[in-house]
Amino acid sequence: MQDLPSSAKPPDAKPHRSLFERLTALISPEPENRGELLEILNDAHERNLIDADALSMIEGVFQVSDLSARDIMVPRSQTDVVDIAKPIEEWLPMVLKTAHSRFPAVEGERDKVVGILLAKDLLRYYAEDAFDVRDMLRPAVFIPESKRLNVLLRDFRANRNHMAIVVDEYGGVAGLITIEDVLEQIVGDIEDEYDFDEEEDNILAIGEGEHGPRWRVKALTEIEQFNDTLGTQFSDEDVDTIGGLVANHLGRVPHKGDSIDIGTTRFEVLRADARQVHVLLVEKLPEIPEQTA
Repeated sequence: MQDLPSSAKPPDAKPHRSLFERLTALISPEPENRGELLEILNDAHERNLIDADALSMIEGVFQVSDLSARDIMVPRSQTDVVDIAKPIEEWLPMVLKTAHSRFPAVEGERDKVVGILLAKDLLRYYAEDAFDVRDMLRPAVFIPESKRLNVLLRDFRANRNHMAIVVDEYGGVAGLITIEDVLEQIVGDIEDEYDFDEEEDNILAIGEGEHGPRWRVKALTEIEQFNDTLGTQFSDEDVDTIGGLVANHLGRVPHKGDSIDIGTTRFEVLRADARQVHVLLVEKLPEIPEQTA
């Protein structure tokens, strides 16, 4: 029986693999899980087959599918909101100072979100005599804390929405999240003309933890500023930043979830990629009294 001509072969027929390709497949089988795939990608990076940016974004894509809204949301206590129950003159200076493009609009209480105010809509305040801020509000989108970021990103794109209000299991407002927050998990920090790298934003107090006060610290914070703010005495002879200090003690690039105690200070990595750590959770541990003989 003669072989069918190539034009007569079924369209879904697999191309014939050479002996070398089959032997390679036996020696190096395809990855069976995500961990093996990431190992292959890291090996490809070490052999300069893909660059650090590409590896970081691929890892970010995997990370997005593992994270939920509660992991990256801006907590309610740190959100900038406009209270439409108050005269516009009272909160307009805050809008101008923070320079956000969108603000959750509340009515008296932070849990009572009635819509989203776009900063550009406030231009009508200066052009119209009868300006009612309620008419300017866009509908607010509410999501649970447990919503996965990959699902949220798909919803953001499908609905052409940029901000969502995160609520807890009791229906109270837990925080907010934007499409930029989700994309930054993949491509890293996105800076625009309104992002200021001011030193006072490098260290942010976020309330009490198990052992006492906690801070959210940018990894690029200089050790000198960190020491001045938290009263520590870390040396900056070998490294200049807090991220460098943590990496130096770990002996490698920190990964998300890493935790290390340096003296009486605990550092937990909140955000990191293949190249560097970005954000740390810092907590002061109680000092252990010295025992006398």
